[in-house]
Amino acid sequence: MHTLWKGSISFGLVNVPVKMQAATESKEFQFHYLHNACQGRIRYVKQCPRCKTEVENRDLVKGYEYEKDRYVILTDEELASVQEPSARSIDILDFVDLKEIDPVYYQKSYYLSPEDTAAKAYRLLCLAMLESGKVALAHLTLRSKQYLACLRVFEEGLVLETMFYADEIRRMERPWQEIQPTETELMLARQLVEQLAKPFEPGKYRDGMRDKLAEMIEQKVKGESLRVPTAPRGGQVLDLMEALRASIARAEEKKDGARESDAEGAEENEEPPEDRSLSNREEASVNRQVNTDVSGRADESAKARADASENANTEAPATTGAAARGARTKAPATTGTAAGGARTKEPPGPEEPVPSGLKPRKRAVKAKGA
Repeated sequence: MHTLWKGSISFGLVNVPVKMQAATESKEFQFHYLHNACQGRIRYVKQCPRCKTEVENRDLVKGYEYEKDRYVILTDEELASVQEPSARSIDILDFVDLKEIDPVYYQKSYYLSPEDTAAKAYRLLCLAMLESGKVALAHLTLRSKQYLACLRVFEEGLVLETMFYADEIRRMERPWQEIQPTETELMLARQLVEQLAKPFEPGKYRDGMRDKLAEMIEQKVKGESLRVPTAPRGGQVLDLMEALRASIARAEEKKDGARESDAEGAEENEEPPEDRSLSNREEASVNRQVNTDVSGRADESAKARADASENANTEAPATTGAAARGARTKAPATTGTAAGGARTKEPPGPEEPVPSGLKPRKRAVKAKGA
């Protein structure tokens, strides 16, 4: 990384030589203005409106406008005279708790790395700050400006955060302080916050506009035609309570979907356990199948016997009482349920003996007399 500044960290009688590099970089696309007719790049010319001439850098001076179109001129020597003598030093003023500093005070982050001869002192300062849980507030001069800075431990190294001074922070007007939500609204809002609460994973957040712009530029370079999507319509304005409930329901659905996907992935990765429970279940299934087959064959056998008995009782000819008695004697015995079922299902015809009481004997005597 490019070194922006070299100096030393000073606290007490200890000096730690360090060099500074930018910790962040902008990923924004830089566009230039071009002349539409010839695609020539527009050049910005420093021109004096009074003299109507272009001004070179050597002819420029710095002036402060204290009234409309009235300035005081300050030379480079005068500006350098107000700089602190320790312009190449990061002077630690105090050690404070990090949670006491609101992020609104932070400006830009820089890495501080030690020079080759100061590695031990640098490491000692990092460990002391890490174990105490404190951060350092310091003064630093950069580009003719004295900054308030915060030094803190980050990934076992030191990061310097330039800060705004207290009088540079604008005060917020808060006319909404008088509004008091209902307890139900507050409860739903807290529930929604808890539903959306997750650990901070910086890698999952992306600049969607930059990704679309990169794709558009790539298509332009390849000469492909672009399809401009239509702007989405605005959603329906809902009541605050309805919006909170709908937001909670949608957050719960997302969580349930994430749990189901995790469970499916775990089931795919999980191997079936090799124990005796599987063989026991298979043996029980086989036993149930065997019992079912045996009981089924027993039921079929009983049904066959019942059908044979019914056929013997109904198909025997009623010629004589002896023949009828012989048929009743030789017919296989059936259960009462089967006989009752046979009487119910097959009513006797005109020439068949009625299988009840003394009626068959009376009909047999009449036949002999005839």
